[in-house]
Amino acid sequence: MNRGGGYMPHLMIDYSPNLESRLDIAGLCRHLRDAAVATGILPLAGVRVRATACTHVVIADGNPDHAFLDISLRLRGGRSAAAKARATEQIFAAAERYCAEVLATGSFMLSFEMRDIDPELSPKTSSIRRYLSPEHRKDTP
Repeated sequence: MNRGGGYMPHLMIDYSPNLESRLDIAGLCRHLRDAAVATGILPLAGVRVRATACTHVVIADGNPDHAFLDISLRLRGGRSAAAKARATEQIFAAAERYCAEVLATGSFMLSFEMRDIDPELSPKTSSIRRYLSPEHRKDTP
């Protein structure tokens, strides 16, 4: 049981529903998971990525062709500001690469925010590490 420290990155994606015809959202989830783990500061065993199409949206002047994708990364403390800045840069660059065609061919807003969670106010418990394949258990903090 983890009741204080530990690492638990949550990547949450909100997006306009008109993106589903222009972007593989499930593929984006996998791509961002891989980018997060590649930073070296976000353990695979704790990474959770979820994407939600926003049912009701108004973007800028209301043109229905406008689209957005907003990525939030919440994580527990324990990483330096420099490490978080590098990870932010790496993950956002991965998102930009994945969304490059949409950025080049239409009206599209892409954003990212990383923020810390106070571990004292966010108790956690998990059994997932017991079920990971042996090669993925090595990142357990």
